[in-house]
Amino acid sequence: MAETLKLEMVTPYKRVLAEEVDEVTAPGFVGELGILPGHTPLLTTLKVGELSYKRGKETFYVAVNWGYLDVEHDTVTVLVDTAEKADEIDLARAKAALGRAEDALKMLPHDDKKYMIMEAALQRALVRIRVAGER
Repeated sequence: MAETLKLEMVTPYKRVLAEEVDEVTAPGFVGELGILPGHTPLLTTLKVGELSYKRGKETFYVAVNWGYLDVEHDTVTVLVDTAEKADEIDLARAKAALGRAEDALKMLPHDDKKYMIMEAALQRALVRIRVAGER
């Protein structure tokens, strides 16, 4: 059994990460997932949330937006729509997006299709703000 995991994270636009790590925690659709070396093979969906990974005593954070996580042979492959490392997040922009989403939700009826879109935007903004605070 390997002592580390190979973490690879990819969006449709770029490779975000390719690193050796000790542990991965991801926002699974039905709950938080913890992945350690020797984990059984797994394919699951991810929701909007905070993915973290540890390398030594340091923990790193990434805001992810919907996707998939695959574990096989001590390799964790994360395929997501978007991913932003904590140090890449523009906090002012995230807070502005949060304000826009909150304002839109106040104006829209719950049965409007746009309501769900704005709820998702609100979730993304909240995750980005939380991850940016982890720097």
